[in-house]
Order: sequence, then structure tokens, then C-alpha cells
Amino acid sequence: MLHALAQPWSEPFLRRALAELLLLGVVGGVVGCWIVLYEFAYSAESLAHALFPGLVVAALVGLPLLLGGSLGVLVAATAVAIFARTPLIGRDTAVAVVVTTLFGLGVILALTPDSPPGLDGLLFGDLLGVTRDDLIVSAALAGAALGAVVCLYRPLLAVGFDRGSAAAFGARPIYVDLALLALIAGSILIGVQALGNLLVVALLLGPSASSRLLARRLPAMMLIAAGIAAASGVCGLYLSYYADLAGGASVAAAIVAAYVCASLVSAVRARPSAPV
Repeated sequence: MLHALAQPWSEPFLRRALAELLLLGVVGGVVGCWIVLYEFAYSAESLAHALFPGLVVAALVGLPLLLGGSLGVLVAATAVAIFARTPLIGRDTAVAVVVTTLFGLGVILALTPDSPPGLDGLLFGDLLGVTRDDLIVSAALAGAALGAVVCLYRPLLAVGFDRGSAAAFGARPIYVDLALLALIAGSILIGVQALGNLLVVALLLGPSASSRLLARRLPAMMLIAAGIAAASGVCGLYLSYYADLAGGASVAAAIVAAYVCASLVSAVRARPSAPV
């Protein structure tokens, strides 16, 4: 049993994958709790899909994926800001139009005859192909994201719990929302190379949604979310190693299993006790 538990970590690529997941888990647990509190889940998923054409263009021309993703997010945010001002359509409709258009454009670019093989990795990531350089970049971005959360903690808290009175505490809701969207975009960029455009949202939302069922105070939610993300990463890598499954998909499956378990625990806790 001990040999079976220790055997996967003798592989350097699995150790690097675990380190990447731990970084993503901490950032995802912290930022994801704000996403759940602000009900920005749709915005997070939209940003992840909208930056896809930027990733494809970067891969086609040989630029860093981080640069392509950043440009993709900038284009998407600009397009949403422009179309959301159209009187006859609401913001949600504008976001949906922009996201589906950009994602479709990315797919078209990825499927052109001149596209090199392997662009499907942009959708599902290459968790087991994480390099030392990738870890360094992820660690730097994770540190910046966590530092930004610390600096923005008070305004985020003020707007998240009482948007109407937040201005009295010196917090402008519009600017706080934009700052949170920037944090979400940064978190997506940290994980998109490892988990891909489609699966990175699972690590941002799954552990945080699970922790919301188990805790009520925000600091406890963040700690539980980070712990669930780390545990899901370990379990997912074990599943990938012994069942010969894709690493990112295995981690996503573990996150879903954790949410199901959290839902059951929450349901049991909420059930009234039987009279004696």
C-alpha cells in the first residue's frame, strides 16, 4: 500500500504537476470564494472561453500563451463593454454574444488546415507536461494575485456584503467589480496552460462552491476551498496515474466528487434531528 501511494511521486512530471495544482488550488480557493460571493460564476466561465482565440493566435505565431491570453481577455472585455451599452440588449446578452463569437473564432483558427497539431491541448491543457519554467511563471502570477487580494480585501468585503452602503466605506462598486474581474482573468491565465480553456473554471468554482456548503465565514471558506482543491489535485493525479486517464480531466472529476460529498454533508447537517 505504501509503495502504491509513493510510486507516482517518483516521476518528476507528476511532482511538477502536483506543484502546479497546489499553486492553482491556493489561488483558485481564494479568488473562487469571491466569485461565489459576488455571483460572478458566469463571468468567470465567459472570460475563460473568450480568451481562447488569443491563445490560438499565440500558439500559431509562436508567442507565449500568457501574452496571447492577456490580449484575448483585453479584446473580450472591450467588446463586452461596447455591446453592453446597446440599449436594446442587456449585459448578459452582450456577454453571451461576445463569448460565443470569440470562442467560435478560436475554434475556426484552431481547425484551419495550416494549424499545427496539438492545439487541442489549449482546450484541455497539458497538466502532465508542465515544465520548471511554467512553474516559475505560475508562482510569480500566483504571488501577484494573492498580493492583490490582500490589498483589495476590505473593499471586496464591503461591496460583497453591502453594495448599497459600500461607498460610505470608501469602496466604489464599479471599480471593485473591475478589479475582481481582473483577478479572475489572472487566475484563469495561471491555470489555462495546465488545465486548458475548458477545465480551468472547474478549479476556480468547484472547490469554492463546495466550501460554501461547509462554512459561512469567508476566511474559513478560503481555507476549506484551498484544501479541497489540493486534495482533488492529489486524488486526480492518482486516478490519472493508475487508470491511465488524462490528468486535467481526472482532477476535474475529483473536484466534482468533492462537491457531491460536500452537498451530502450539507444536507445531513441541515436535516432536523429526530425527537427523543
